[in-house]
Amino acid sequence: MGSTLLGLGHYVPQRRVPNSELEERLGLEPGWIEKRTGIAERRWVGDGDALSDLAVRAGEMALDRSGLQAKDIALLLLATSTPDHLLPPSGPLVAERLGLLSAGAIDMAGACSGFLYGLTFADSFARCHGRPVLVIAGNVLSRRINFADRDSAVLFADAAGAAVVGPAGDGRGIAGVDLQADGGLYDLIQIPGGGSRQPFKDGMSAVETKMRLQDGRAVFRRAVEMMTSSAKAALQRAGCEIGDVDHWVPHQANARIVAAAKQQLGVDDDKLVSSVRMFGNSSAGTIPLTMSLNASRFSPGDTVLLTAAGAGLTGGAAVLRL
Repeated sequence: MGSTLLGLGHYVPQRRVPNSELEERLGLEPGWIEKRTGIAERRWVGDGDALSDLAVRAGEMALDRSGLQAKDIALLLLATSTPDHLLPPSGPLVAERLGLLSAGAIDMAGACSGFLYGLTFADSFARCHGRPVLVIAGNVLSRRINFADRDSAVLFADAAGAAVVGPAGDGRGIAGVDLQADGGLYDLIQIPGGGSRQPFKDGMSAVETKMRLQDGRAVFRRAVEMMTSSAKAALQRAGCEIGDVDHWVPHQANARIVAAAKQQLGVDDDKLVSSVRMFGNSSAGTIPLTMSLNASRFSPGDTVLLTAAGAGLTGGAAVLRL
């Protein structure tokens, strides 16, 4: 038994944040952000929205496109680094709002590779148990931006993407996968405060609850290495080469990282599927968001390469046969 993508969905907030707004706030010259990141604008939530609101809307679209009903879903996997609360997990709330009353639900904190890990687990569940899984990945990173850290402040966005993965009676699904982790670089990207190592306490600076990028060059170098090495390993396990790939959907970290990985992998320009220019970096949300925005490009029988790398460091690649 294999698995198949039955439906894709996404949701982005209405508020558009152009580079000019951030460049004025950060004292940057016009054009600085797009030149260095390839991002022209991003979306941020309004005051009343939380991660679950984005996730529900993305999940609704994926379910509608799949043709399934809520009662058909056996499991919800919610990949996020910005849940509504530290406790309880947001997955059960999203499942309840979607009407998934007979499904299990759990959060996954996989940072930028969260959707890739979730899709891998969903593929295995659908194959082994013959029941559909809804994977939702998203973040509200605008509330974790540290404007004193210019390099990270210009990147992050809010968005959610979703995919319904169901069983299939053939060899479709993930044909090859390679998941990686590098805890030696654990501190490169972090939110220091709020965990058991540095719990909340009276007098804690708000900066301790914001994103911190310790070494941008190291992140760039290792992210490119992780995405390219895992892609090559996943392709080998799938029994194919880069020339067999019809579409490459990388994590939309920024345009420079994508371009460097593209060059090292030898991916043709027309095979890259991207959304980073208009939607920025929503961490785990970028791959399903990009796929859903470009759903018309994918056809049955296509081979899709997914790659990601992010905080932790965690990353990997999957070769998906549609």
